Amino acid sequence: MKHRQLGRSDLSVAPLAFGGNVFGWTVDEKMSFRLLDHFVERGFNLVDTADAYSKWVPGHKGGESETILGQWIAQGGGRRDKIVLATKVGMPMSDTETGLSRERIMAAVNASLKRLKTDHIDLYQAHQDDAKTPLEETLTAFDDLIKAGKVRVIGASNYSAERLSEALSVSAEKKIARYETLQPLYNLLERKGFEAALLPVCEQKDIGVIPYSSLASGFLTGKYRSEKDLGKSPRGKNLGKYLDKRGDAVLAALDEASKKLGCTQGCVALAWLMKQSTISAPIASATSIDQLDELLKATEIEIDDEMAKALQQASEGSD
Repeated sequence: MKHRQLGRSDLSVAPLAFGGNVFGWTVDEKMSFRLLDHFVERGFNLVDTADAYSKWVPGHKGGESETILGQWIAQGGGRRDKIVLATKVGMPMSDTETGLSRERIMAAVNASLKRLKTDHIDLYQAHQDDAKTPLEETLTAFDDLIKAGKVRVIGASNYSAERLSEALSVSAEKKIARYETLQPLYNLLERKGFEAALLPVCEQKDIGVIPYSSLASGFLTGKYRSEKDLGKSPRGKNLGKYLDKRGDAVLAALDEASKKLGCTQGCVALAWLMKQSTISAPIASATSIDQLDELLKATEIEIDDEMAKALQQASEGSD
């Protein structure tokens, strides 16, 4: 399996990442362990989580996903060395635990390391921009963590092109660590936000891209085709926005391609992402071994130019 670099860093990853937002939310610890074991046994290595996962669940405080991942690592067997461990900081954990100030980052990284049961994080990402904190303060804090050996590489998530460019300029001017990766919202139904302005920056500056919501929260699997379908899972309540002519057209194009390739619609959607320039590894989640295997097939299929054109045209329909 051909691996890809995360930006200019020395981190080499398989072309599909596992999204750890499901750990402790839609899958329990036992199933999380099974999924992680299977993921690495298949030769994949990038696992992405965040300190705030899964604070949105009633009764949760955040840190649930990292805790389960840490328990998996603690089983031994070289598990830590088999993965590229990515987590994030910046989303609110409480009224006072939020943002990207130096104080917040230093407290958060130690809490994450404790939950993850490891002495270092491979990719530490700013979960969202913090306009209240100077970029130099944030980036200097990250740089100090790299020098201390607690973090190997840093990345950004949910940054605008303007702010990403500004952050890269600050890093260059101050000769401190720069963001090597970007984690944006990007999929067949959410293209403009990334392609219009962020894509050129990533190409020019050699930033590795690891898009989240690669399957549009499951819509691109073909599971949700009517209002009635939205009740099939906790994520369905947010997918009504895709139930329009454009969404139907994209699903129809995925249906046709999946029949030709002998795989699922989600598999095709991920393969389309992998075909795009700058993409290091799309992030996708699974709640069963069978579902995970179907997603991993995306690295084995080849979307030809005709299929790619049909998918592009469908996704470019009127909003």
